[in-house]
Amino acid sequence: MTMAALVARLARIPGVEAVTLGGSRARGVARLESDWDFGLYYRDAIDTDAIRALSYPGYVAEPGEWGRIVNGGAWLEIDSDRVDLLYRDLDVVEFWTAEAEAGRFEIDRVGGHVAGLPTYTLVGELALGQILHGTLPRPAFPAALRRSAPPIWRGDAAFSLLMAEGFAARGDAVVVAGLLARAVISAAHARLAARSAWALNEKGIGARAGLHGAGDLLAAVGGEPTRMTATIARLREMLGLERPPRLQFDQVVERDPSAEP
Repeated sequence: MTMAALVARLARIPGVEAVTLGGSRARGVARLESDWDFGLYYRDAIDTDAIRALSYPGYVAEPGEWGRIVNGGAWLEIDSDRVDLLYRDLDVVEFWTAEAEAGRFEIDRVGGHVAGLPTYTLVGELALGQILHGTLPRPAFPAALRRSAPPIWRGDAAFSLLMAEGFAARGDAVVVAGLLARAVISAAHARLAARSAWALNEKGIGARAGLHGAGDLLAAVGGEPTRMTATIARLREMLGLERPPRLQFDQVVERDPSAEP
């Protein structure tokens, strides 16, 4: 089956109002073995039984099974191609688009992400994806978000390094390595947001942000306290972060969950 024929079948799933192509395929940088990532934008509900009725081998999740941003989807195999279907609730997308326009966002803990997934990822998907069926907005990077996001991400990076110092003194190499990775990725998010560049995931985010030497530092963290402490200091210098007092971290965006769709 051609991908055009697949899109036509996806567009007929009850509830689906738009279908997009995302990931490396949409950006024109896919390898031969790359997955196909299709966004299924639905209103109110999506008929997952209709997806199962397509009779492709794989797994079909229910909406909400994977979280509120990565809402759910399906992993399918179609004619030896790996195809991912990603549900996108239009009410949720519109809510976080409006929040991003006002410079507000939250960061979700999501499997496979080190620093977390910002809610404005949904807006970036609209901006960068290829619309194959239906009509969707094509937002630019909001000016308010360009101002608000960098200090929040930098604060997260700086706090991660601060906490890493305490774990380094105790010789806890596992937690130190995790915190340093989070610091690099958060700092990369800050840099990209400052230049109005969307970051939809953490793949290659350090290189995109110009942090090419960070990987070498993380690879040489070691397990001895003084060596880990020295690595933290070098990384802080590379990221251009000051060592803040422990109690100056009140930058997490908080909101009333009842205000969400």
